[in-house]
Amino acid sequence: MLLTITTTHTPATDLGYLLHKHPARLQSFEIKSGKAHVFYPQVSEEICTCAILLDIDPVELVRGNGNPSQFALEQYVNDRPYVASSFMSSAIAKGFSSALNGKCKDKPDLVNVAIPLEIKLAVLPVGGGEDMLQRIFGPLGYGITAERHLLDPRFPEWGESRYFTVTLKNTITLQSLLSHLYVLIPVLDNDKHYWVNDEEVQKLLDKGKGWLEEHPEKEMIVRRYLRNQRSLANEALNMLLQEEPVATEDNPQKIRLHDKRLESVAAEIEASGVKTVIDLGCGEGKLLKLLMKQPQLTKIIGMDVSPRSLEIAGRRLKIDRLTEYQLEKLSLIQGALTYRDRRLEGFDLAALVEVIEHLDADRLTALEKNVFYFARPGTVIVTTPNKEWNITFTTETDKMRHSDHRFEWTRAELKNWCEQVGEAYQYSYAIKPLGDEVEGAGAPTQMAIFKKL
Repeated sequence: MLLTITTTHTPATDLGYLLHKHPARLQSFEIKSGKAHVFYPQVSEEICTCAILLDIDPVELVRGNGNPSQFALEQYVNDRPYVASSFMSSAIAKGFSSALNGKCKDKPDLVNVAIPLEIKLAVLPVGGGEDMLQRIFGPLGYGITAERHLLDPRFPEWGESRYFTVTLKNTITLQSLLSHLYVLIPVLDNDKHYWVNDEEVQKLLDKGKGWLEEHPEKEMIVRRYLRNQRSLANEALNMLLQEEPVATEDNPQKIRLHDKRLESVAAEIEASGVKTVIDLGCGEGKLLKLLMKQPQLTKIIGMDVSPRSLEIAGRRLKIDRLTEYQLEKLSLIQGALTYRDRRLEGFDLAALVEVIEHLDADRLTALEKNVFYFARPGTVIVTTPNKEWNITFTTETDKMRHSDHRFEWTRAELKNWCEQVGEAYQYSYAIKPLGDEVEGAGAPTQMAIFKKL
């Protein structure tokens, strides 16, 4: 399979500096089950083209397949040696690593310069046809030309294949281009040549930073990139959130709403003067990490129903490196919020950050009883999306920010819920907006603070 990158930027030979590959040399390097070769078919001041050619060994492909298909013959009869797939993404990461990471030793100022680029992929398997190409590359500003190939030119009656020769044009930084290709080639193919695990989530977030969170097809991109592993996809989507960054008074640079929300909750906890906190639905432990910096806290518990999330939280918090004192202060436990659990009792404060909207109505009722009646902490902090704010990114009235949300409340609906909970369990409450407010729509997130009467 062949990928070419062409520019008419002046001077066009700057492409060699950006890619960190000398136009006068053929460079080859090993990839899984084969080799990649980088060379320049044309070089001048006016136009320059760099090509990367993959040479996949079908025998090595079978020998090295650690995740064989249930269809045994697929190991021997497949398109992998001939198409742009996740092998190409691996080759981009290895062969163009400096450019992909935004580094240029000799001309560092070039990294952030948008230049005219034309990319040709021969051939690219596309699950979903030309419409999928438009859905994936169109929102990123690419001009797209796609030539679809017949299954066999000798037998046109067999119809068209899923294989395209694709040409993409855009004026963009080279780093952005390579990030798009790295993520989207296996998404279009809807397959990968290696097992997908937690590390792939971080790779996706790193390479998708600055564009994936705003892409209208991000949920589909995330699912396909992670080979439809629901837990990994949900983890990645929870981190993307479909939220715009927000600015703060102290920091005019915008930060992600997700981070702003956690910082606001942590600040509320610190101001409350409590000593013991339990984070219910702690996920990957981001709030816990902030709370560990608060010296007044003597006991911090993170609870989640997902063992995988707790494992990630443990790595984030570096539990294996904590001192004996820190280990006495922090614990992670597995449990469900919809069942009574005596481990939840006796805390000064309980936090539920973006948790309740993931529950069906009957389970939300069970959570209310377990938290406000059985556990009964002195303070409960709840954050949840404001449905009215969704008009800032969609015209669909029933569109929610995450496919796993069971509901999203308006400001009036949250107030009504708070009144019902407060009256039923003897708590007062206050509601605060989180994030920049939009006239008529409010802030993106709502925070309810309950105090035991």
